[in-house]
Amino acid sequence: MTNKSWQSSATISVLQQRAKILAEIRQFFALGGVLEVETPLLCRAGSTDPFLESWQCAATEDVQKKYYLQTSPEYAMKRLLASGSGSIYQMAKVFRAEEQGRYHNPEFTLLEWYRVDWPYLKLMDEVAALLKLFLPEKSIQILNYRDLFLKYLSLDPWKVSWLELKQVALQSNLDLPAGVDETDVDVWLIWLMATLIEPRLPQEAIVFVKDYPASQAVLAQTREESYGCVAERFEVYVQGLELANGFQELQDPWVQRQRFEADNAKRKRLGLAQMPLDESLIAALQAGLPFCAGVALGIDRLVLLALEKNDLTEVLSFSFARV
Repeated sequence: MTNKSWQSSATISVLQQRAKILAEIRQFFALGGVLEVETPLLCRAGSTDPFLESWQCAATEDVQKKYYLQTSPEYAMKRLLASGSGSIYQMAKVFRAEEQGRYHNPEFTLLEWYRVDWPYLKLMDEVAALLKLFLPEKSIQILNYRDLFLKYLSLDPWKVSWLELKQVALQSNLDLPAGVDETDVDVWLIWLMATLIEPRLPQEAIVFVKDYPASQAVLAQTREESYGCVAERFEVYVQGLELANGFQELQDPWVQRQRFEADNAKRKRLGLAQMPLDESLIAALQAGLPFCAGVALGIDRLVLLALEKNDLTEVLSFSFARV
């Protein structure tokens, strides 16, 4: 039998269509006055997020010195913002040591951009405008995270306990993935969002889900509401598939350090490696990150949706199995 694994995963016709989409994205930002930038793929610090695993690389001249392949260009781009770049974007290769599947490839292309002096709600409008270029038949719906849990699970995510969330999962015959802390409310919220709510989001629309619990703020600013502290964050879904994640960007270096340290404490409880903190990012925040909103959008998933394909292997030059 002839080995065909040397051949491209996607057809040449699809790669031509993909190139056209990338050109249209660049034109969109050129017309909007957003500067295209490039930042290093190799980083001195990986992500502290307990739900992300960074790939490590050892420098050849000093095997004791570790570098990480970026899970996102965010930290370096914020250093540019603090340097006075103004609004910027890039389409970057990123790497995450996660499962392979229909919608996952450990190496993928991420479109990330930041708008200086914009609130996150205005950035949501720009994300919608970009997506409508490629998904013109889709309407736009904006939903609130808390409302989704109240509607579909009859639970308030700001007041619920992990035991109550576990009971909902048991009623739906759901088990948590191995190696996670079942006493962590956010683990359950993220899991139930993915398994019970995301599949029920409107299929005919580009769906924005906004205003997450502060415990899921990640790199977002927070504000107080009558029911609790809210992260000024949004995610975008199309046909139940997560496509983008955006924030009103955190500007406080002290809070950012606290969040990094809390992530590492959680990683320690889970038996995961401690990650070095990105001191360059902290220094940039200390120097002054401008008020800005930012978003990361999965290019491969966008191409899959725009071309009505069923699997990421159909839109990649070479899927991970063929590298």
